[in-house]
Parts: sequence; C-alpha cells; structure tokens
Amino acid sequence: MPDVIINGPAGRLEGRYQHASADNAPIALILHPHPQHGGTMNNKIVYTLFHAFARQGFSVLRFNFRGVGRSQGTYDRGEGELSDAASALDWLQMYNTNASTCWVAGFSFGAWIGMQLLMRRPEISSFISVAPPANLYDFSFLAPCPSSGLVVQGTTDEIVPEASVKKLVDKLAHQRDISIEHNVVEGANHFFQGHLEKLDSITEDYIARIQNGQVTPEKLES
Repeated sequence: MPDVIINGPAGRLEGRYQHASADNAPIALILHPHPQHGGTMNNKIVYTLFHAFARQGFSVLRFNFRGVGRSQGTYDRGEGELSDAASALDWLQMYNTNASTCWVAGFSFGAWIGMQLLMRRPEISSFISVAPPANLYDFSFLAPCPSSGLVVQGTTDEIVPEASVKKLVDKLAHQRDISIEHNVVEGANHFFQGHLEKLDSITEDYIARIQNGQVTPEKLES
C-alpha cells in the first residue's frame, strides 16, 4: 500500500493508495472525519471502508485533508477540504483512465464533503455515507441527489442522532431515479466501536451487489 503525495490547492496532500490489477478496475475515494476533532485517513472507519473496496477489486485512495498529518495548508471550514477532495479524485482518475465506475465514501465530516463532491462530479456513480452529520451541516444541496448510495448509522450515535439521519434518508429516498439503502446498526455509536466488523460486512455486501448489477431497495433497515 504505497504512500502517495498529491498536488492539492493548498500544497501537497498525503495519501495511501492501493492499485487494482485489472486495467478497467473501478475507483473509490475515501474521506475522513473532521480534521479539528482528530480525523485522519488512518481513522478505523476510513480504514475499514478502504479495505472493503480493495477486496472488491477497486483502485482505492484515502488521503489527509489540508493541515492533517503531512498534508499542507490549514483547516478551511469545508470549502478547502472539498477542493482537496476534488484534487484527490483528479489524481485517482489520472492513474485509472479506464476505470469502469467511480465511487466516493466518507465518514461523518467526510460524508458531508463526499456528498458535495457527488453533486459536482457527474462521473461519481455511487456513494457510501457513514454517520452523515445531518444535524450539524446543511445537506439541502442534495436537490436532487444525482446518484444512488448507502447510508449507515448507529442507534446509539452520541454525535449524530439517528432521527436526523433518517430524516435525510427519507428525503433522498423520495427522489426519482435513485435508490437509497439505509442500514441502521443496533448498539453502534458514532465510531462503531465494537461494530466495525458489522460495518465492514454491510459496506462490502453493498459494493458487491451494485458491482454485480443487483437492484437495491429504496431503504433497508437492520
């Protein structure tokens, strides 16, 4: 799993990249939680998502937003971090010009950034959002949401209430031409402590079903 350096809008961005063997392998970009609250690309949920995609044959990249780890720059309230994500996706596409599909996945703050990136980059065909902070940030830009995806939430999340995520999912699920799968993990807190294996299973199963062309229901709660 090589270390990579990406030219970002505020300087270099530090990343970890795993390249798939197939020439037309799909690609996935993984986004970490809030930089000012200890979020890094080595977060356990980010790491879990990264390897779920890798096992499904993706070329996959995770990276540190500006000001985190060896990435240059300083925290920019989400605006700069969205630009960082766009630069990281550019890099990923440059090394995978024949990629069959493009996904974005994020946890918490990273889920918010990922959904914004989804609106700006039509080549992103699917998304995974883990504990999207619908109570802390405005998600009204998803009007309409351009792609289908998976939202995963814990029932005992102490930062993002389950009800706020359900409200977001219900809004998205009523939009035409997309399907939103909503998986609620009983007993999981914001960081899915003690439930990472369950998260891993949910996400890899979803990735596999979409890649195999299986239709997903609008909402699945378990």
